[in-house]
Amino acid sequence: MNHDLAVSRTQERTDLDPAAPRPPAARGPVSAAVRDHLLGRGPLPPSEAVAAADAYGDDLQMALYLCYELHYRGLAGVAPECEWDPELLRTRAALEGRFLTALRSDVPAHDDVTGALDELLEEPAEGSGVSHFLAAEGELWQLREYAAQRSVYHLKEADPHAWVLPRLHGRAKAGMAAVEFDEYGGGRADRVHAELFARLMSDLDLDPAYGRYADSASAAALATVNLMSLMGLHRSLRGALVGHFATVEVTSSPASRRLAKAMRRAGAGPAAAFFYDEHVEADAVHEQVVRHEVVDGLLEDEPHLAADVVFGIDTTVLLEDRLAAHLLDAWRAGTSSLHTPLGTTPGTS
Repeated sequence: MNHDLAVSRTQERTDLDPAAPRPPAARGPVSAAVRDHLLGRGPLPPSEAVAAADAYGDDLQMALYLCYELHYRGLAGVAPECEWDPELLRTRAALEGRFLTALRSDVPAHDDVTGALDELLEEPAEGSGVSHFLAAEGELWQLREYAAQRSVYHLKEADPHAWVLPRLHGRAKAGMAAVEFDEYGGGRADRVHAELFARLMSDLDLDPAYGRYADSASAAALATVNLMSLMGLHRSLRGALVGHFATVEVTSSPASRRLAKAMRRAGAGPAAAFFYDEHVEADAVHEQVVRHEVVDGLLEDEPHLAADVVFGIDTTVLLEDRLAAHLLDAWRAGTSSLHTPLGTTPGTS
């Protein structure tokens, strides 16, 4: 999109969504240029700046997050047409390429889907994971930070995975649709999982507004969400998204049981505990559907996607491990894990 045209379109629009979240603050030159471009204030970052950015760092991950949010609820002050701005899409592709190259370098390539799924059933050593830590000794301030970090996904829970539905067929599509139906509350608005998480946030005295804590989320948390968006928006990564989805469902139930315990032990409130109670039961069922209908169904139809499914599993584990290390290192040192402290809003310019 021509920069001058972007400025005029943004200035002339009277139908921009007033409920769209404010664009989070930039975290470096690349995300600053992307943010300014979206707001009609300047050009996109040069290719050499994208190429030099840390693939897992704050600047690149925030730049990707800004690009991807245009495909969800949009951003305040950003014209809807920016979603398909060809120049922005070229920049997004360069950012994605940097991210994907790092991911492919950091996980071994193989096609043993059964082995990769079986490894997910192996629980980490007692106390070594975030849910173990929070259940055993987590304090209320740490639970609040955890919820703020996770809110960048849970307030859009299931949405990134929904993009894969038109790319599947047969058993895989039917199984995926069945699980997504549950994620969206089985037709009941008050049971939509994103709404349940919003109530959890209210119990923790956090603002449940969509996108409110994007500024607080660490680069490691943003990367976990960007991975879903990346896989969901590319048909070529449909196998990887199925692998990601399977990883979430296979590992969710035991972790949710511990997190429900943590919420009760810290006195977080009934809605906070209920969110995880719901996932203990639902995800135990979802695990079987995803493994035997979605994954098996996909590979029955498209066996050549086995390595992609494993890639989705392994990259999800990689990024979740990076986030866990970030959280636990900060908390064990008695410091905040957040990029921006709760209650602090960076400048809105």
